[in-house]
Amino acid sequence: MTDVASLIPVILCGGTGTRLWPLSREAYPKQFWPLVGEKTMLQATAERAHGSRFAPPILVAAEAHRFLVAEQLREDGIEGARIVLEPEARNSAPAIAAAALLAAESDPRAVLWIMAADATISDTEALREAVHRAADAARDGAIVTFGMRPDQPETGYGYIQVGEDLPGTDGIARVASFVEKPDLATAQRFLEGGRHLWNSGMFVATAATWLAELERLSPELMEAVREAVSGARRDLDFVRLDAKAFCRAPSISIDHAVMEHTPHALVIPASLGWSDVGSWDALWAVSPQDGRRNASHGPVHVLNSEGCYVRSEGIVTGVVGLKDVVVVVTEDAVLAMHRECAQDVKKLVEKLKSAKLREATEHRRMYRPWGHYEGLILGERFQVKKIMVRPGQKLSLQKHHHRAEHWVVVQGTATVERDSERLMLRENESVYLPLGAIHRLENPGIIPLTLIEVQSGSYLGEDDIVRFEDTYGRA
Repeated sequence: MTDVASLIPVILCGGTGTRLWPLSREAYPKQFWPLVGEKTMLQATAERAHGSRFAPPILVAAEAHRFLVAEQLREDGIEGARIVLEPEARNSAPAIAAAALLAAESDPRAVLWIMAADATISDTEALREAVHRAADAARDGAIVTFGMRPDQPETGYGYIQVGEDLPGTDGIARVASFVEKPDLATAQRFLEGGRHLWNSGMFVATAATWLAELERLSPELMEAVREAVSGARRDLDFVRLDAKAFCRAPSISIDHAVMEHTPHALVIPASLGWSDVGSWDALWAVSPQDGRRNASHGPVHVLNSEGCYVRSEGIVTGVVGLKDVVVVVTEDAVLAMHRECAQDVKKLVEKLKSAKLREATEHRRMYRPWGHYEGLILGERFQVKKIMVRPGQKLSLQKHHHRAEHWVVVQGTATVERDSERLMLRENESVYLPLGAIHRLENPGIIPLTLIEVQSGSYLGEDDIVRFEDTYGRA
């Protein structure tokens, strides 16, 4: 059995999950939401590879999501993680190359378990057993993937064609080929033939094997990523890859860059209760359902309906007399569609982007390293926001060129810097910040600080901020 202490989980946190709009958006994608159960997708993924049997994880995430990743790991008690920040999304191959280079700095023989942050798996013990079998093969130079046995003709997944069994192993076979997402007729044929598995996107191989194959098959990519890692800056738990070098790397998946060409590809067929939850139809399938196959979340009431997925993030939502539909209600958008159209949501998001609608990519609530803010009212030359600052956190020392602000504390205690003054505000107390005032907000207490902010001025965009000092290293 492989030395499990050298098994390093590598969690890829990229992706925007646009097929789960309006819940999942670029600014806050699906991996940071609790779609199945109380844990977020990222937290559930990290927990599967947490404990004494595994080394601390390496996570690869977008720069914009760095504090979301760090905070969700902290909430879940995951310590010692290295969070690698991509200055620009370049698909999975450059991300895996960066993780392998970092792991190889201390041990090129370390076994890396590559996984996405946004899949569900119901049988964790079977998963871990399969991973440790894969790790043994990885020590011999293999790149092992996991093929999920299909139970329906799924058109939203790629497939793996299973080759001959590997002699002397238990349930490990060679990969005959990788197949792109098929049409329905082809998917049905795959299901009936029994030699095609869903591509889970999980891989196990040593850092040295990854680097050798990437160097052989994608030398241009490796040159760029090596330079990005060698020029990286360490900041708290973050590894900031050199932007200029990393952006020269081709944007390519690990399947196209390595797995379709390497002679070292093996597959372990498995039944783990896996789903990449890539669409509302897929989420309906893995969610608890009532006697009429309805799944619901939030303040939802369903009457005389069948096979529906209904979700509300706050507004009471009723569905009557419908069959096989999806209804999703957020604070600023509603999606209603037939479940068979689940793969088309991405097209809808593209249409919304073309119309330059903020709702295509952002929620009304925006998360920051210190907490979050939420837009309440937007008018001509004014807007109202609700701001929450976590205990012990503070905003940057800043000023605005085009707006003044008025803060009213509704919960907790605030310390406010305003030019040369330092003020303490309690519930129902307020402060005025004139245009151009240098100011900062801090929560010195042990409970969340909530305040209402009224902005007024000729321009109210978030880019009207001049930062003089920032705890979180933002420009």
